[in-house]
Amino acid sequence: MSIDEITEFLAGLDGVLLLRPVRGDGSPEISWGDSFFYYAPDGEVPKTTQPFATIVTKDYPDDERSRLDRPDTFRLNLFAGKDAFVTWTGRQPRDEAVGEADPSAADSVIAHPVYGTLGWLAVVNPGPRTEPAVRELLRTAHDLARSRHLRRAGSASP
Repeated sequence: MSIDEITEFLAGLDGVLLLRPVRGDGSPEISWGDSFFYYAPDGEVPKTTQPFATIVTKDYPDDERSRLDRPDTFRLNLFAGKDAFVTWTGRQPRDEAVGEADPSAADSVIAHPVYGTLGWLAVVNPGPRTEPAVRELLRTAHDLARSRHLRRAGSASP
């Protein structure tokens, strides 16, 4: 799957807002060119929640193990909940990572190399082996983000 294919897939889900920082928009330079997907049916970037999925195209400080500095390499990151994390990694998010997969390996669903302890999953260059799983995980991540939004909106009501 390409970045465009992932973006198009997510654009087909309700309430998805894509934030793609660029030079001059006030965002940190490190984020330029990356993609952040929020559940935001009002079209406004939420101030109190994280994106449910991101696509990063370069190494970030303290997050170089995926080796995103290679040509044509990116990583999809997503939060699909604890159950999905356990299914794909065989461990609880806060458990010690023993014998974890190579974070630079392409087309494999793995614990995020930095945020795995929080239950995030990652896939470097999703391909034919992971495409069905990636689509399902993105649907799950979107559903969870929508549920959180609805709970918060309900609790904000008078």
